[in-house]
Amino acid sequence: MPSDALPSPSSTVEFRTRYAETDQMGIIHHANYLAWCEIGRTDLIRRLYKSYAEVEKDGVLLAVTEVALRYHASARYDDLVRVTTTVDDVRSRAVGFSYLIERVEADGSTTRLVTARTGLTPIDRSGRPQKLPADVLAAFRAASPQPA
Repeated sequence: MPSDALPSPSSTVEFRTRYAETDQMGIIHHANYLAWCEIGRTDLIRRLYKSYAEVEKDGVLLAVTEVALRYHASARYDDLVRVTTTVDDVRSRAVGFSYLIERVEADGSTTRLVTARTGLTPIDRSGRPQKLPADVLAAFRAASPQPA
């Protein structure tokens, strides 16, 4: 599971939660956090390489094959949320991302809401696993922590 101290390079995006994301109890429904991970992941891919839309046009599709989320606190409607995303593992046929989702308080402090991780496998248009192209692999490796 990711820690609070995420290594660079990373992507950080901030946004306000929407009323439509809340449940009957007035808190953000748990499924929305996974969508927020996607926002962070696609932003990081854009920063490291190019837009995910362009990656797909090049024939590389990244299928989510693993998801883990740990909930620490709840967000509510109109909270300012920050999603910080890093690459945590890169192999020729897989890439892993870690996420820290926080609420940004009025005084600038933060409250940890969720820590998460996703694993993605590159596939071709027929759904068969494939290796990451060399340029994509190099971009992800440049952003991943070096092995000890």
